[in-house]
Amino acid sequence: MMIPQDHAGLIAVVTGGASGIGRATVHELAARGARVASLDVDTPDLGSDAVSLTCDITDRRSVDAALARVHELFGGLDVLVNNAGVSAIGTVSANDDDQWLRVLDVNVVGVARVTRAALPLLRRSPAASVVNLGSIAAVNGLPERALYSASKGAVHALTLALATDHVREGIRVNCVAPGTVDTPFVERMLQGFADPVAERAALDARQATGRMVTSEEVASAVAFIAGPAAASITGSCLLVDGGVTALRVRPL
Repeated sequence: MMIPQDHAGLIAVVTGGASGIGRATVHELAARGARVASLDVDTPDLGSDAVSLTCDITDRRSVDAALARVHELFGGLDVLVNNAGVSAIGTVSANDDDQWLRVLDVNVVGVARVTRAALPLLRRSPAASVVNLGSIAAVNGLPERALYSASKGAVHALTLALATDHVREGIRVNCVAPGTVDTPFVERMLQGFADPVAERAALDARQATGRMVTSEEVASAVAFIAGPAAASITGSCLLVDGGVTALRVRPL
């Protein structure tokens, strides 16, 4: 299948680009013609598809240095994908204050921190776009995801606020909300359960399609909504959830 070169000439940054959805997004954007930088605490060799830059999104100086390096290497920025995030399992009683502060710092303040640093570059772009990675946890009451759901609900709200504040500057801001995605992120989460195999089967079954979403499917959605084909889409949330949110399939 021919991959459209609809991102040719664009410069993109993907936070958390070292693995999972982030890594798939790096490769998808590169395949569509973008020049890409991955910002992550890990810096794997991504081949010719991207430059790996060290960045801790909880550290203002690290973020500023990474965006300065992007400017130095590429001369600008058109697409920012705020993908980096961490998980949390448990009811509201299970996570202590330190866990709440850490998850919110990464999942919410991290998005704001990187976006704020990127705005001067995005304002110069004729095709500026920000895509935040949300989650169906923001709009569905998932069991034992109180902290994670709260963080992703904040990401969805922040997306709308950013879209409103910057639409007249020509900067589009949208959100992609995956269902449960089969990534190393989820695999690590599964290891926290007494029966990881049973929990994996339950996660597959939760999607109406009968399986978890793939990283590549989410990456395709990110690339679409970030690109020129979605020029009139801003302040929107694109669900890539296997039907979890809207479908109620009868049991077999």
